[in-house]
Amino acid sequence: MNFKKVILLFSISIFIFFTGFSQQKISGKVIDLDTNAPISKASIVLKNNRDTIYTNNQGQFEIYALGTYMVKKSGYLDKEITILKNNPIVQLQINPSELNEVVINANQIPKTLNTSYASYEVISSQDIQQNNSINFATILNQVPGIFMQNGALNTNRITIRGIGSRQLYGTSKIRAYFNDIPLTTGNSETTIEDFELGALSRIEIIKGSGSSIYGAGLGGTINLIPKTAIFNETKIQNTSTIGSFGVFKDVIEFSSGYKNTSLNAIYSHTQSDGYRANSAYNRKTITLNANHFIDEQNEISLLGSFVDLKGYIPSSINENTFLNAPESAAFSWAQSKGYEDTKRSILGLSWHHQYRKTILQKTSVFTSLKNAYEPRPFNILSENLSALGIRSRLLGDLGKLKWTVGIEFFTDFYKWKTFENLYQNYPSGTGSVQGDMLTNFKEKRHYFNIFMESNYAINHDTEVSFGLNLNKTSYKLHDYSNNGTNPNQTGSYGFKSILSPTFGLTHALSRNIKLYSNISHGFSPPTTTETLLPDGLINPDIKPETGWNLEIGSRSVFFNNRLRLNVSAFQLNISNLLVAKRTGNDEYIGLNAGKTQHNGFELSGNFQWLKNKNYKLNTDFSYTLNHFKFKDYVDGDNDYSGNDLTGVPNHTFNMSLIFNTAFGIYGNINFQNIGSIPITDSNSLYTSSYSLTHFKVGWQKKLNKKLNINIFLGLNNIFDTAYASQILINATGFNGALPRYYYPGNPINYYSGFNVTYNIN
Repeated sequence: MNFKKVILLFSISIFIFFTGFSQQKISGKVIDLDTNAPISKASIVLKNNRDTIYTNNQGQFEIYALGTYMVKKSGYLDKEITILKNNPIVQLQINPSELNEVVINANQIPKTLNTSYASYEVISSQDIQQNNSINFATILNQVPGIFMQNGALNTNRITIRGIGSRQLYGTSKIRAYFNDIPLTTGNSETTIEDFELGALSRIEIIKGSGSSIYGAGLGGTINLIPKTAIFNETKIQNTSTIGSFGVFKDVIEFSSGYKNTSLNAIYSHTQSDGYRANSAYNRKTITLNANHFIDEQNEISLLGSFVDLKGYIPSSINENTFLNAPESAAFSWAQSKGYEDTKRSILGLSWHHQYRKTILQKTSVFTSLKNAYEPRPFNILSENLSALGIRSRLLGDLGKLKWTVGIEFFTDFYKWKTFENLYQNYPSGTGSVQGDMLTNFKEKRHYFNIFMESNYAINHDTEVSFGLNLNKTSYKLHDYSNNGTNPNQTGSYGFKSILSPTFGLTHALSRNIKLYSNISHGFSPPTTTETLLPDGLINPDIKPETGWNLEIGSRSVFFNNRLRLNVSAFQLNISNLLVAKRTGNDEYIGLNAGKTQHNGFELSGNFQWLKNKNYKLNTDFSYTLNHFKFKDYVDGDNDYSGNDLTGVPNHTFNMSLIFNTAFGIYGNINFQNIGSIPITDSNSLYTSSYSLTHFKVGWQKKLNKKLNINIFLGLNNIFDTAYASQILINATGFNGALPRYYYPGNPINYYSGFNVTYNIN
């Protein structure tokens, strides 16, 4: 070897040495776009040489070269990203056709859906968009085990596996969250239908008391996930919709993301004259979601929501009116022009801190305010609610063992007054007129929840889980009525501390078939109205409903991932059943009256008939079989033991055909069949089974690099089926009047809209 070759080889060696020595380590993180949950085992591939690395359990990765990478993870859409700086945050969007692989965050220990030991459902943004964006019921009723009755836009009741069916008005016995902010009051009542559907990127649902970390949710938990802006992207979009019965809706969204900061703000205005008399509706909302990654260890987020709603109430009608004049309102509600006028705001601040690679802290503080005024025929209700709380937990990752422990505490300050409604003393058409005060109460309710949960991987295929929840609910009531009619009700009331355990098991029979099972305990305290006796006094002996849930299920994929199939069977046994006993016109009290047994079977799935670059054709389907019975229920001289549980259909079936084309035309057709529903505890009266068919078609086009348009048209109840969209169970007629059981559903109706999106950068 001559001298020149030696010098050349030496120079090359020195260059390689210093080049390698000078390489800088670049750290980054891969997260779920909707929830900010870390995504583990995501592959990051350098496009030039195909080098691949993987994220750790915290979603973190390290690379040694700048450039263009392809980020991939089952359950998410592939994303190409050019990394030019240190600490990039990569957001992945879920793939609706692979939901079993999506990381769910509802149980606080991030894991994929197919490795969960409980019944979870994920409603994606695509699921929301393919339906009408005005009504939650159309979307929720496609989920097996969930049934949302919809008497009007502001009159709804959600049941999960039959829990909550005894609640006559509104939703109770389940819990709901807006990210980490509780939507369920200390009074155990939940309202989600006031939120703007267009502001949500995902809805995560736990069915049954399958998770130990949410406390008083006997039927389950619904978690609303707001939209998040995409980093390095700024856009503004507007969606306007018109429809039958004077429907008008306008949604304006501003979304902006920078290197490590995102901001999403949405304003909506929805109004409708309503199909029925006295059912006009007007709602305005503002939703704000901001996130900032301070550094590798710290993240903060701000979430806010404001709702201003005025909705008139047509109420239920008797069978004769239902069959012959379903567009009518109940006579007394029409004469009094009953309505609800509500303003509600929610504000939450969250901080996430990674102490080290194995421990993460998540803490949220929140407050909420509500002012409501509701004239009813029998009185006028004025409400003022304010709440303040904190939810904090630690999450640990020790490899095979993952755990979380935390607390949730909030206090409700609830004031309510009732007044005489003097509408009958004034000329017809005047509507409600406030009279003398009847009652004046102030309530302070404390809700305290301590929880823990752990998952241990026995081996690659099997994982066991254990959780505990300790809840204490109490309240102080101050009676300022001083009307001399009833004794003063001032005092402290509370329920015994309740300890609820959860046991879970998951096992992979194969790569494509995952089994799960769980045994869990749940409970739900009574609402304030359920604690009142006929004379208006508090019943100190009333108890929370409690229950044990036993469940087995499987999540599977077949035919090269073209068929996704989820199956579950469960038994839920409820004790201290709370039932509503009618004492007057639209007035009820609550009683602990026995036991129920909820046996059920649920099936859901998706089949991809056609999937390529140009065309997609999918079928979504779900089926629920309910065998819910009163196990022990005696009301006075009537023994209803063995009867069907009132207010729940014996089955539901849904099927949707969804298509997309390369030239922008898309659409879906949805068929829904609802079985008969027992209306009375005696089972002397049932609704008829009915079927509904809905259709939506649209065309979307990218006009240039900055401007996109989307035009759509939808038809609901295509075959103009007459049906009851909500039932008032055990209604009783007074003074010779017929019982008012029925809320008529809307006949055939249309909606049409236009969306324009402008990308600023």
